[in-house]
Amino acid sequence: MATIKTTDSDFTQEVLESELPVLVDFWAEWCAPCKAIGAALEEMSDELNTRLKIVKVNIDENPDTPQKYGVRGIPTLLLFKGGALVDEKIGAAPKAKLVEWVEDCLE
Repeated sequence: MATIKTTDSDFTQEVLESELPVLVDFWAEWCAPCKAIGAALEEMSDELNTRLKIVKVNIDENPDTPQKYGVRGIPTLLLFKGGALVDEKIGAAPKAKLVEWVEDCLE
């Protein structure tokens, strides 16, 4: 399962109502660190597809959701379980660190 692009209008359905935990990547086209972690997130989406859903929210095209969750810098990663925000990570990190963070949150 590849990462899923979501919007302000379908965020509730894709994230809050998801049966799987969801990692939300707030990003923008012009953000170099966002692009740097993009490939890692795609790989993680394939590797963890039975345990985690990864969605991407373009903050330029969807301003409401980032504002609702207080996103001030990108990339910002929010992890939701059962519709509730359980953790956040701000800034780029190597794939190994991202996987470690997600694994800790999924336990």
